[in-house]
Amino acid sequence: MEVPDIQYTRSGDVAIAYQVVGDGPVDVVWFRGMAGDLLSTWDQSLIVRHAAWLARFARLLMFDKRGTGLSDRVREAPRLETRMDDVRAVMDAAGAERAVLRRQRTPRERVTAE
Repeated sequence: MEVPDIQYTRSGDVAIAYQVVGDGPVDVVWFRGMAGDLLSTWDQSLIVRHAAWLARFARLLMFDKRGTGLSDRVREAPRLETRMDDVRAVMDAAGAERAVLRRQRTPRERVTAE
């Protein structure tokens, strides 16, 4: 799978890095774990295979949360409302009106949940 271009949009005064994978009729916003970032995503074969599978029938929107990866740094942890503003900014930039929200749990969260 070819690594998609990294694009940027603004959420308030913060630049948010994002990528669009696939062109299916359904938009899926993929929230990755705390340590996940766009650059390291493409070095992880399991994630690449999953992204390729999703991209067969959906348009996958992936982004670095504010304060992580290629997105701007922030001084304090953002509130839920701010995080949702970031999601809306990515969706608007990608031209997505509606989306399925998909969250990737971290290995630690998986162990805690089991």
